[in-house]
Amino acid sequence: MTETTASRQETSSHPMVLLSYKLKSFVEFFGQNGAFFILPLVGFTMLDVFGRKMTNQTVFGFSIDAQLWLVENVSRMFQSTMLQELEWHVHTALFSLVLGYGFTRNRHVRVDLVRMHLQTKAQAFIEFVGTTFFMIPYTLVVLYFCYIFTYDSFITNEISPSLVGMSHRWIIKTVLGVGLIIALASGVAVWLQSAVILFGTKNIRFELMTLEWPEDMGEGVEGYKRMVLEEQETDMKKIGESGKG
Repeated sequence: MTETTASRQETSSHPMVLLSYKLKSFVEFFGQNGAFFILPLVGFTMLDVFGRKMTNQTVFGFSIDAQLWLVENVSRMFQSTMLQELEWHVHTALFSLVLGYGFTRNRHVRVDLVRMHLQTKAQAFIEFVGTTFFMIPYTLVVLYFCYIFTYDSFITNEISPSLVGMSHRWIIKTVLGVGLIIALASGVAVWLQSAVILFGTKNIRFELMTLEWPEDMGEGVEGYKRMVLEEQETDMKKIGESGKG
């Protein structure tokens, strides 16, 4: 057994790597399911716009007030204020639950003029310092204040300042706290991988989240293969020729 093969097998069962994978699975479970909040967000927005645009409209001589009809005959949830607050709340849930997912998938906004030109260990050092001294501590501080924020809302039974707005505001604030916990888990997962790269065996290899191994650099962008148009065209021609045959 070669040193590289043995090192890869050792790393695949490395407790820090396994823990990072478990944290990633936890983050991605909420991220993938939380992404479905985009559907009610679009739906509430469309209903709100449709209801306001179809107020006091005359069509073929008939006066139409779609929003008033929906409020009186379906539910008070169709009031414009209620729909707008639902939009805000659903958007909060969407953003909160996918925040950590964006980090583990390396799809968060990254203004990166220096790091992208560095080698793997130098990039891992930046990730390690960033998560250790910035992301993880900052998320813990925000999570602490979010707990106070949510607890006060629950104790006082906070409601919307609008007379026709939503009640039980502590629910959406709790969702925000859950999102911060997920983001914290993603930060710890990246921190663990960065620590293994920096302090582990030289030839270790495992699936990375926000970095690339030296032999993979240049083939993609942060672990994602580049799209080469010439290769895509060649593949399409091959598929077309095989279909004709």
